[in-house]
Amino acid sequence: MTVPQKLVVVLSGGLDSTTLLYDAVAQGADVVRAVSFNYGQRHKKELDYAKQSAEKLSIKHTVIDLWSSGLTEAFSNSESSLVTDTDVPEGHYGEESMKATVVPNRNMIMLSIAGGIAVADGANAVATGVHAGDHFIYPDCRPAFISTAASALALGNDGFGSLDVAPIFTPYIFRSKNDIAFRAIELDVPLHETWSCYNGRENHCGRCGTCVERLESIDWAVNKFLDEYNVEVEDHTMYEDDAYWREALKRETV
Repeated sequence: MTVPQKLVVVLSGGLDSTTLLYDAVAQGADVVRAVSFNYGQRHKKELDYAKQSAEKLSIKHTVIDLWSSGLTEAFSNSESSLVTDTDVPEGHYGEESMKATVVPNRNMIMLSIAGGIAVADGANAVATGVHAGDHFIYPDCRPAFISTAASALALGNDGFGSLDVAPIFTPYIFRSKNDIAFRAIELDVPLHETWSCYNGRENHCGRCGTCVERLESIDWAVNKFLDEYNVEVEDHTMYEDDAYWREALKRETV
């Protein structure tokens, strides 16, 4: 990937954004800041993982507290399982029930704030780890949205800062979660130092949509890495249930 010279990376602490952070550094980008968001998500512990990764790579880390602003309370009627008491659905991301994990306009809010920070920091772009597997469920991860948001960010800061013509950098937007997991292994990203589970308990549940997707993708990537390099890789992430994903995947493909 061709990486902008100076980046602000939106870092959730999950596998995708953490891999993106490692990837940008490996490609020689100057990551001037990693930005994370506390929006009252039930899996807020992901922010601890984001902090840990930023510190390991010696990158300045900022957490924007949207929860204290009242955003989470204002979203109480959204029925999103990430910011309300609604149960997090179990199963594969291809299932209709996964729409319960949509937080209204989440990426627009985050990209807008991160974009302002990028202007202030003299960065060329904001990087986010959205990927092709997100398109089905999340409208604010689709190419059309990213393209339009990038245009708005460029126009809204015309003549100020150092933003590129396309100031939102999404190198994985047409790539799969499998590809990202494989890239993570190539970059020696500590998989167990990333947090994906939407339930936010002590260990990954292994049953929510993001856990199912994570386990499926890491399994694929580990096997592909073994085939290509004859090197065995182990995922040291702790899961409450590390077998359910196969059942969920089988149910989705029937």
